[in-house]
Amino acid sequence: MTARIKVGLIGYGMAGRVFHAPLIRAAKTLDLVAIATSRADEVAALDPTIACMEAAALLADPAIALVVVATPSATHAALAADALRAGKHVVVDKPFALSLAEARDLVKLAHTHGRQLTVFHNRRFDSDFLSIRAAIEEGTIGRVTHFESHFDRFRPEVRDRWREDGSAGSGVWFDLGPHLVDQALALFGRPLAVSADIAALRSGSAADDWAHVVLRYPGMRAVLHASLNAPGGDIGGSPRFAVHGSGGSLIKRQLDPQEAQLIAGLRPGELGWGVDPDPLEIHDGAGGVTLRPAAMGCQQLYYAELGAALLAGTALPIPLDEAVAVQEIVEVALLSARQDRVVSLP
Repeated sequence: MTARIKVGLIGYGMAGRVFHAPLIRAAKTLDLVAIATSRADEVAALDPTIACMEAAALLADPAIALVVVATPSATHAALAADALRAGKHVVVDKPFALSLAEARDLVKLAHTHGRQLTVFHNRRFDSDFLSIRAAIEEGTIGRVTHFESHFDRFRPEVRDRWREDGSAGSGVWFDLGPHLVDQALALFGRPLAVSADIAALRSGSAADDWAHVVLRYPGMRAVLHASLNAPGGDIGGSPRFAVHGSGGSLIKRQLDPQEAQLIAGLRPGELGWGVDPDPLEIHDGAGGVTLRPAAMGCQQLYYAELGAALLAGTALPIPLDEAVAVQEIVEVALLSARQDRVVSLP
């Protein structure tokens, strides 16, 4: 019988409840045994065999080998550090930390304690991104000159929650920006420079709710955009991806469906899981359009790959140096927006 790694999840809000718990439970090599949260009733409803406890008790449990941090962003670095010191392997929900210095300190701590550390960049396993990535790597549109990635939502009213209250780690750039940056770096690597405009545009907004960031590459620009005030944003009001090259363009209009499926109760392996009905549009230079079925979304592979890495020494789903690279760009974009200038990377 295959060994199973006992997992403790810290936090059972949106990230822990919608993403981490069901995706951990879908991995054959992982066993979710404890959740640190005040929502004991919700944990019992999920599975009465899962223990509900304080974070300190979870970290002190010698049976738990992997800890997943899915708490508000400002607490990520400290909780990850505590878990590493307790001898646990660690997954941190995005953002990795609030600063590049914090991220680098976590890397050093992981090396010191001989533990694996990674970040939950689940959007690498989205149907929209996988469809675009395959077409780019096939050379379908020739050399890419313009890459545009939108993560837009329509939330016109400011809500009373930590993501929007103006506290450390709040705002759309820390929330959605890491997804956009990670996907761009996975495709094109580290840019030469970054320019950014990040603002709070909704009435009464205390945290940024609009971000427009440009990564500069030789002969190419990557435009990363996130907004909480884009009607139709969730359903293709703005294309999720628009990529232009020397031989054509790629348009992917709608967002991967896995988040909506998880919220609706669908789980990996069930009928329809990961199926994206929105095709990839391939526009050629002569005005023709070809529709290609979207790739299957497969966020469950994140924890499947992590389990294999811990048990068999295979590659982590998100290598640690790539996680740090994302943190660098997130921070540089904030600097660019604050100083209203292009920031070159050393």
